[in-house]
Amino acid sequence: MTRLVLGSTSRYRAELLRRLVPQFEQRPPGTDETLAPCETPADGALRLAIAKAEGAARGLGQALVIGSDQIAELDGRALGKPGSIEGARAQLGDCAGREVRFHTGLCLLDTRGGRRHTHLDTTRVRFRPLTSEEIARYVEREMPLDCAGSFKCEGLGISLFERIDNSDPTALVGLPLIALARLLREAGFAIP
Repeated sequence: MTRLVLGSTSRYRAELLRRLVPQFEQRPPGTDETLAPCETPADGALRLAIAKAEGAARGLGQALVIGSDQIAELDGRALGKPGSIEGARAQLGDCAGREVRFHTGLCLLDTRGGRRHTHLDTTRVRFRPLTSEEIARYVEREMPLDCAGSFKCEGLGISLFERIDNSDPTALVGLPLIALARLLREAGFAIP
């Protein structure tokens, strides 16, 4: 059996990966997630996914290593994780009534031959107009302080939207499973 490693400490990504495979290792990638100057959010998401896979692969023998990163984009600027209640409220206030793009980069690094398989998913989310009271209630209930865009679409956050346009609903949570399943099959890993 091929060793499978998730280069992430994210519980959200681990929960998603368990949908495909019950057993895998998790390793912290040790990656600086700062965007480079003039780097677009889409380019940054893919670069960071590759960097996370490579970081988690250091010192490993033969393995398939998964790296993923997501960057939210509003009007060409990256939205990070809010980190505080005030930050989440402000971020959701900025997103209200507007479209936000979520770029999710994915890299499957096959250390057996050094081959990298990559994918970039872009999900467009249209937020409905939100009142400050709705935002405050939402943030208090879900505390989405560790989520880019300040929401959890797999929870109550879905009530904040008018529309989601994407080809893989799991990409918005942070790990595009349709693409990952394809990349794993291409690397010789049996899914399902």
